[in-house]
Amino acid sequence: MTAMAKNTWRIVTRGADGELLIRDFDSPEPLLKTHIQVGIDDCSTDLELRGAPVFRSLVGPMPEGSDVIRYETPEVFECLTKEWALPKAPRRRIRKPAATSNASSPAADPPAAE
Repeated sequence: MTAMAKNTWRIVTRGADGELLIRDFDSPEPLLKTHIQVGIDDCSTDLELRGAPVFRSLVGPMPEGSDVIRYETPEVFECLTKEWALPKAPRRRIRKPAATSNASSPAADPPAAE
């Protein structure tokens, strides 16, 4: 297998306050120390992910940009997937009233003050 061009390993979790926590690593070694590897990816459509570890309790690997291998907790994955799947509100176009030219119409002119 050729060397992976992806050189950042990202874990996305949710903090106690509900904010997304993103941690980046230069290699998979810190992940291998903190998570249990249950296999390797062998079917990703992104060929650079093939051979990447699959971890218990993390969804992934998945590509993010050209050089990031991303893993998410199941809760983050479910939440972001639901947000992504929501239909986008259609952009409403605000129409400005058309400017009418009444200068040529004498009926539109105000009466002259006497």
